[in-house]
Amino acid sequence: MSKAFVRETDNDDDEELDAPEVPAVRNYITPSGYRRLKDELLQLLNTERPEVVKTVSWAASNGDRSENGDYIYGKKRLREIDRRIRFLTGRLDLAEVVDPAARQEATEQVFFGATVVYALAEGKQNRVTIVGVDEVDPARGYVSWISPVAAALLKAHVGDQVSLKTPGGTKTLEILDVTYATS
Repeated sequence: MSKAFVRETDNDDDEELDAPEVPAVRNYITPSGYRRLKDELLQLLNTERPEVVKTVSWAASNGDRSENGDYIYGKKRLREIDRRIRFLTGRLDLAEVVDPAARQEATEQVFFGATVVYALAEGKQNRVTIVGVDEVDPARGYVSWISPVAAALLKAHVGDQVSLKTPGGTKTLEILDVTYATS
């Protein structure tokens, strides 16, 4: 196949465009979120990257690299791993670990790490936990502290009603319960 129709490059600059965009704000994170990111980084550094390097080295020793699938795929995977390692290292360097279980006093006010139960005006109840940007998991009810719902809830107390601006209009949320996880 003609090289005119195949995009093959060893230039890592093109790969940088695919890096996830994260707002330039403080990187608050819970201890469990920090451990998860750290574990992923160590897995990449100690296990996955050495295995891929070994495969690429073996494939390169086989000769012609232009049609060597193991070599081409291995180099691409190595770039992906290196990009993720750089991303994780940067996020961990900027991380400010906030342990909600270390709160000195019991409070019914919403802060980072709180699990909040709130009711919408139509009576439907929702439960969310306010976590760091790197820990968001909508299926588990984990929302980022910079999300609109968290911004509406932060610093409010049990019994307060807060306004949440949504594309469908403003909604009123009544805070029913605020709890903090224990270690």
